[in-house]
Amino acid sequence: MKDFDDSPIVRNGNSLILAYDHGTEHGPVDFEPMPESAEPKHVFRVSEHDAVTAIALQKGNAEYYRKWQEDTGKSGAPLLVKLNGNSNLAKREDYYSPKQCSVRYAVEELDADAIGYTMYAGSIHEDEMWKEFREVQEQARKYGIPVVMWSYPRGKGIEENTEYSGQKDPEVVAYGARLGLELGADMVKCKYPGEQRDWEQLEDVVGEMKTVMSGGSKRSDKAFLEDVNATIEVGGNGLAVGRNIFQREDPESLLDKLEGVIFEGKNPEEVTE
Repeated sequence: MKDFDDSPIVRNGNSLILAYDHGTEHGPVDFEPMPESAEPKHVFRVSEHDAVTAIALQKGNAEYYRKWQEDTGKSGAPLLVKLNGNSNLAKREDYYSPKQCSVRYAVEELDADAIGYTMYAGSIHEDEMWKEFREVQEQARKYGIPVVMWSYPRGKGIEENTEYSGQKDPEVVAYGARLGLELGADMVKCKYPGEQRDWEQLEDVVGEMKTVMSGGSKRSDKAFLEDVNATIEVGGNGLAVGRNIFQREDPESLLDKLEGVIFEGKNPEEVTE
């Protein structure tokens, strides 16, 4: 872990990553509530909001993003390239997320400001992903850019262990976050475990590594802001969010509120007055 507080993906020690890898992971279904979001340029424009410290894209959309910036002269947000991902189409023995992009291509061809990698600890393919992450992390160090681990423990090791209630079990979430620290991530994206007291467990196991909350499925502004505020209050560093932004008719309004909570130390009541 290195000190990347001067990275463009961090502001005042925190981050708001606009995740747009859903077309890979879930297919078009996530765009149905807001059809405009299926067009990448719509989300690229959303990323221009000051609250967004990075936009997370798979390789193809990252190429499209750089072309959009060149064609329009717009700045957008700093680019975080997701190196791996999978679809919901294949039948698999267990969870595995293969790489589609190298660190070299992300940095040298796409001028990435950061890279992301999804880790499914608990899968029978865990060992293979650990080896891939080792190479990713070491290459990223050579280029001097931060590594964000999407740490989602799941698979047979979790499902068949009667001590765990599932992938949002606070102990599972904490274990996944700790793996980010052990394996050299600079920031870990975690599932929200459900309650603030459960989220507090992370503070004791991650040291100074940054943690951001997964946005998850769309919910009301009030419920979402309360979860984000709870994350910040116990030492979390923001969130990586997709559907709770791009599925809204007015994403800028929610981003205004999130800016106050994540970067300005305001509570949900203050930003909704």
